Formats: sequence, structure tokens, C-alpha cells
Amino acid sequence: MRKNIKLVRIISFFVVLGLIYVAMLQIKISEYSHLKAPKNADFLIILGARVKGEEPSPVLTSRIDIAARYLKENKNSIVIASGGKGPGETISEAEAIKRELVMQGIKESRILLEDRSTDTYENIKFSKRLIPPSAKQGIVVTNTFHLYRALSISDYQGLSVKGLPAVTPWSAVLKSYSREYLAITKFYLEKYIIGF
Repeated sequence: MRKNIKLVRIISFFVVLGLIYVAMLQIKISEYSHLKAPKNADFLIILGARVKGEEPSPVLTSRIDIAARYLKENKNSIVIASGGKGPGETISEAEAIKRELVMQGIKESRILLEDRSTDTYENIKFSKRLIPPSAKQGIVVTNTFHLYRALSISDYQGLSVKGLPAVTPWSAVLKSYSREYLAITKFYLEKYIIGF
């Protein structure tokens, strides 16, 4: 009986600890989800997300839409479409981003493609190589749930950028945030314990 009580207490302790940890992550995510992007940035990096065949997912569409709005208001900004081709994707995420931007009136000459990356770390790493040497101010475009980690990875790689948050579609909230807690934990482990 005492062993059972002790086990329940141990399990309860770790459950409470886990809830506190998740709450702390959510606070961090929320802090970054209301950022205001500066005007006239030299470049934008749109981080890729799932493409179904050739069709951008709702998550990726929201990123493209807010980036297109920014690019229309800031005519001198160029954009790096970032994302390789994953399972179930007929074209790369970068190509899907480019096509949608062009459809929304963004000139193709303003769009650079980074189509080899497979995760956020590589998005930033490979996109850095396409940034013009004269560029000073940059912006990363991604969804509210993802911006904290994206900017943390950028900072870790020595890329100083601001954030432009896209609204996370309601249909993707539960899945996206659940996965993001795990992804942030993985980032912490790699950064502070394992090392990239």
C-alpha cells in the first residue's frame, strides 16, 4: 500500500513538472507571436511547411499570404523561399512558395529559392548563403507557434533577424503546438547538451 502511494506521488510530481514546463514553453511562444516586423527589410525568409502534391497546406498558405502583403508594401525587399521536397510533395516547398507569391503579384526577380532544406535548422543555414552581402535587416516569416524556435535557431547560427508572425490556422493548432513543444525540447537538448 505504501509503495503504491509513493509511486502515485512520484508520477504526480513528474506530471506537474511536465505541465509547468509546457506552460513555460507556451509563454515563450506567446511572447514571440505578437512581434511587429520592421518596414523596408532587405530580405525575408519564408520558412517552408507541408505541401500536398503541389498545393501548400493551410499553415504554409498563411505564411505566404502575410509575406506577400509585406512584399507589396515594401517594394525593395527580396524574399528567400525556403524548403526542400518531402514525402508526398510533388514539388519543393520553396517552389510552392514561389508559385503562390507570383500568383499574388510578386515579381519572380525578387524571389530566391532555397530548395534543399529538410528542417528549420537547415532552412536558416542554407538560406543564409543566399542573403546578399549588402543586406543588413532581415525578417523570418513563419507561424505564431513556430516563431520562437525559428528566431532562436537563427540567433544560434549568428543570423540577426526579426520575425513576421503568420496566424496559425485553427485546424492546425492542436497538432502544430503539440509538435512544437517536442521540437523546442529537441532544440534545447541539441544546443545545451549534445551540441549541433
